[in-house]
Amino acid sequence: MSSTSDAPTPDAPAMPTSTPVPDARALLRAARAGTLATSGDGQPFASLVTPAAAPDGSVLLLLSGLSEHTRHLRDEPRCAVMVAGHPVEANPQTAPRLTVTGLAAPEPDAALKARWVALHPYAAFYAGFGDFQLWRVVPKAGLYIGGFASATRLRQADLAWDPAAVQAVADAEQGVLTHCNDDHADALDRIAAAQGADQPGWRMVACDVDGCDLAREEAVLRIPWSAPVANAGGIRAELVRLTRMAKA
Repeated sequence: MSSTSDAPTPDAPAMPTSTPVPDARALLRAARAGTLATSGDGQPFASLVTPAAAPDGSVLLLLSGLSEHTRHLRDEPRCAVMVAGHPVEANPQTAPRLTVTGLAAPEPDAALKARWVALHPYAAFYAGFGDFQLWRVVPKAGLYIGGFASATRLRQADLAWDPAAVQAVADAEQGVLTHCNDDHADALDRIAAAQGADQPGWRMVACDVDGCDLAREEAVLRIPWSAPVANAGGIRAELVRLTRMAKA
């Protein structure tokens, strides 16, 4: 039997229902700004960063070698990255947020750097500067706050995507982008319009097991799937669903 303390009171705000692991993953995929916490000589340090998620969900950061936090990471790769959504009330603590901890390391994969730039198109002009380098943070654990007084600790397994699905979608990605941009530009515009973006000219610049990203000039829209997909067929089904919903 529930105790009387479990019952809502007139003064207690109603909290949204949270599904911590999917919500945390979705927040990480959609994040375009966040906070990087590093340590230098035992002194904690926090910086504004612009993350993007790799296909496997690890965090990609384009960092200047002249920055304090980059010097910290060279000496101590243990770090944390926090990303946050929008508050549902005036209280900022009603915003969902996720902190992931892990090890940072330089990432030499040019394709992943191109993905980061596609998700941050305003940065294209400086991404090629010699002092900028892509870094990758593989999450080892996390803490997801679904809103005020709603916290869930996450294990590494909670933040690890199915490798077979990740690879299958990655293998299909370029073909999906080419097909959608060349043959279904009107559908992409309708999908973007359903998200409140009225201007035409949207292109798909990335897709993964959890959704896709549309870009127009320097604007980027994250479009989540209704559920994770495992292959190109799953992507196709989701795009058909989104297009039908946009038409409706």
